[in-house]
This record gives sequence, C-alpha cells and structure tokens, in this order.
Amino acid sequence: MAASISKALTRNLLRRSGDITREVQLRFCSAATSAAAISAPETQPSEKNGPSRLSKLLLFVPGVITFGLGTWQIIRRQEKIEMLEYRQNRLRMDPLNCNEVSPSSENVDSLEFRRVLCSGVFDEKKSIFIGPRSRSISGVTENGYYVITPLMPLANDPKSVQSPILVNRGWVPRNWRDKSLEVAGADDQPSSTASPSQESAKSSWWMFGSKKKKVEEDQLPTVKPTEVIGVVRGSEKPSIFVPANDPNSFQWFYVDVSAIARACGLPENTLYIEDINDNVDPSNPYPLPKDTNTLVQSSVMPQQHLNYTLTWYSLSAAVTFMAFKRLKSKKSRR
Repeated sequence: MAASISKALTRNLLRRSGDITREVQLRFCSAATSAAAISAPETQPSEKNGPSRLSKLLLFVPGVITFGLGTWQIIRRQEKIEMLEYRQNRLRMDPLNCNEVSPSSENVDSLEFRRVLCSGVFDEKKSIFIGPRSRSISGVTENGYYVITPLMPLANDPKSVQSPILVNRGWVPRNWRDKSLEVAGADDQPSSTASPSQESAKSSWWMFGSKKKKVEEDQLPTVKPTEVIGVVRGSEKPSIFVPANDPNSFQWFYVDVSAIARACGLPENTLYIEDINDNVDPSNPYPLPKDTNTLVQSSVMPQQHLNYTLTWYSLSAAVTFMAFKRLKSKKSRR
C-alpha cells in the first residue's frame, strides 16, 4: 500500500516539473520573438535605404575643396596680372633725383619701383653679398651672389648724393665674394710694429712735410663719380625654408635693408635701390644688373597660376566622377 502511494507521488512531481520547464521555455521564446519584432523596424530601413545622407555628402567633399582651390588660383592670377601692370607703369615714369627722395618707410612704400638717378662713389670695402643665387647662361647654371655696395657722397659735387644709399649692383660670380672675404681678413690682421729705419724715415718725412704735402695734393688724381640708374625697392620677404641672416659670419641669404645698413655702419632707414643700367662694359661685365623684365617678375607668374587652376579643376572633376560612380554601383547591387 505504502509503495503504491510513493509511486503516485513521484509521478505527480515529475509531471509538475515538466510543466514548469515547458512554461519557462515558452516564456523565453516569446520574449525573444518580441525583441526581434521591436528591433526589426530599426534595421530594415537602413538595409533598404543604403548609405546615410551624411556618408553620401562626404563623398563629394574632396571635389568641392579642389574646385575651391582652382577658383582661388584664378583670383590669384588676376591679382598678379594687375601687380605686373602696376610695376611696369611705375617703371615707365620719368626718373627722380635721388636727393629728392626721402628715406622714410612710408615714402619708400609709395615710391617702390620708381626709377631714380644717383651719383657718388662706391665703398667697395663695405660690400654685402646676398646668396647664393643661381644664374643660367646658355643652359649652364652658375652659382653666384648679388652684391650690395654703399654709394657714398662725393665732396664738392652738387650732383652727388647728399646721404649714403645702398645699391644692389647685380649678379657676380662666387670668386668675387671669396676675394672680398680674403681682403676683409687681411685688413683685420694687426699690422707689425715699425722698424727704427721706418720711424726715422717718418721723422724725416714730417720734417719736410709742409712742402711734400702740397706736392702730393697736386698729384692726387680726381675721383670720378659713378652714375647709377636704379629702382627703389624694399626688403625681401623670405619663405620658411630660407635660413636666417648671420652678419657676424658674413652670411646673407635675403635682403634685409635695415640689417644691411647696420652692418655697413649706416642708418637703418637708408634708401635701397637696384641698379638697372643696361650699359654694361663687355670687357668687365660684372656686376651684371637685372633687366627690367626680371625686375618686375614674381616668384609665381600668371601662367603658373593658370596651370595650377587647370590641375585643381581636373582633380575636382575626377573625384566628383568617382563619387557618382560609387553611389551608382551601390544602387545597382540592390
């Protein structure tokens, strides 16, 4: 009897545990189904619509940027054309007398590219060499320097400059700078002490100095003034790749008018001009001044801006075409 009762209880417990397990499984399945139903509306539109609008627009950003760069080159080209016309018109004006030009910064800016006439004497010992600057002759490139020399006033000459000016005399070969540095080094060496014979000679010289001096003054050759036709210019604006000037080691890589004037012992507001005299002696061609065409040129000419414009517009058309092609290929796959 007891055995039959225990068997009946065991069957009931097994039935109830099976029912509970089935109920848990059913509830879990229903919960998973409802979650899938909720997430389905969110994923279906992305599969149907493909890439978002933002991703589509990003494909055209490179084309817009390159198109803008091409348009900017057109504006720059027009600015360069106007600048070149302005410089050429200034060079066609009648030259000014150098003594009529004030060396203030405001006047220099307003008189830039105006021709001036100057007369004086070059102080060769204070020459500054800017460079190296290359020059192509018959397809052969030669390195050299631009030489800047102070033009000093000449006494008793009313046509001479009243105050010193800096003159860029033109291009010279490299050996000009080497010789100048050798002369400067020889001048810096201390002179040896005079011997007794030299001292006695000096004393005898000064004994009869009054007569000798008059004879020497009569025999001194007259200094002939140098006439310069130049163009008023200002300091150069170096790029980030140009090294800084080092006056102590005589290294000058670009024109800094105030720094060059200080190195020559002149006021910082000294006038600076570039020689454009075309009358070059064939037997002594150096320094070789710039011609007017070279003087008005810019680092980037209008033709180069036009080439840049065509390049940027071509890139813009290419990347825009690739963007359209990519979007079209995605639509065809669906």
